[in-house]
Amino acid sequence: MDYTGDPAGAPVYLDAASAAPLHPVAREALLAALADGWADPARLYAAGRRAQRLQEAATAVVAEILGVRPDELSFWPSGAAAAQAAVLGGLAGRKRAGRTLVHSAIEHSTVLHAAGTTEAAEVTVDRLGRLDLDAWAAAVAAPGVALAALISASHEVGTIQPVAAAAQYCAESGVPLFVDAAQSVGRVPVPTGWSLLSASAHKWGGPPGVGLLVVRKGVRWISPTPQDDLYRPRAQGASDLPAIVAAAASLRAVTAEAQTEGQRLSALVDRIRDRVAATVPDVEIVGDPVDRLPHLVTFSCLYVDGEALLHALDRHGFAVSSGSSCTSSTLRPSHVLEAMGVLSHGNVRLSLHPGVTDAEVERFLTVLPRLVAEIRKEAGL
Repeated sequence: MDYTGDPAGAPVYLDAASAAPLHPVAREALLAALADGWADPARLYAAGRRAQRLQEAATAVVAEILGVRPDELSFWPSGAAAAQAAVLGGLAGRKRAGRTLVHSAIEHSTVLHAAGTTEAAEVTVDRLGRLDLDAWAAAVAAPGVALAALISASHEVGTIQPVAAAAQYCAESGVPLFVDAAQSVGRVPVPTGWSLLSASAHKWGGPPGVGLLVVRKGVRWISPTPQDDLYRPRAQGASDLPAIVAAAASLRAVTAEAQTEGQRLSALVDRIRDRVAATVPDVEIVGDPVDRLPHLVTFSCLYVDGEALLHALDRHGFAVSSGSSCTSSTLRPSHVLEAMGVLSHGNVRLSLHPGVTDAEVERFLTVLPRLVAEIRKEAGL
């Protein structure tokens, strides 16, 4: 990235929730796997057998970290593809039970698009972005519910959801629960009680183009796309085996680092939350201040255009997210913030990665108040 902004420092990438920088271990594993993982692992000749061993090893690593069986895990072209396969396949497998998908109001747009293909019951959240468990319990107990979907932690504001409690209500009603764990895997422990789970490698520092789908044994899943094996979750076509190997290697590395790195990043996020509230007038820090992801913080500035603030920060070398971060390149008000009932204008989401330093966070906190004041002044406020 060419740097043409603030001469006081180099560019600072603060959008790891969209895509984390490639972990060094992922880079090494990818290069090594390109030499041995290019052949079709289904073939019986030597190159195919080498590829198969790589595939089995990568699957075993990820399965162990997630606490699942290797034959419950499949790899998909993206986290979005895995999430939609989970929802659509889970609905198809349960069509005798009904057509209703129960989901929270703050799911990723991928899940909301899948919900648009069937009957859906949306469950509200409070101002911190936390699921209304009483409403959830009533929704999953209603007749005709085929599947429930709950994001493990909000991709917009970082609030960790009560997955275990929600899963218990699902179990009592005999409803499978799908958990979108894209922001959690590799950072915080995987929640318990779910039936289907998806994740995305480039969120934890793996390469793009690798999604994970877990379907637990005993959960009925039917492929939403035509294929020769309707009941075994798998993506169509050849998989990117070198990328899968790199994803597994990086997940093992970030999981080993998660506790130490999470404490460091959480302290930086606490500093951001406190300093932004103290130095930027008319600002709202959103999301749960305690039960949250360690690396993510969102705030909204009154009387500030989000796009203008985004570009101003970019000119000063800070890459951040604004608007609805799961809606392709738009700066529409976030459906997550709207569901929470909080300020959605002038919204900025910072999500830190292991390469972010204390000095870079300090520089951001020094620059931000001045930029907000300048934008408000230009708007005549």
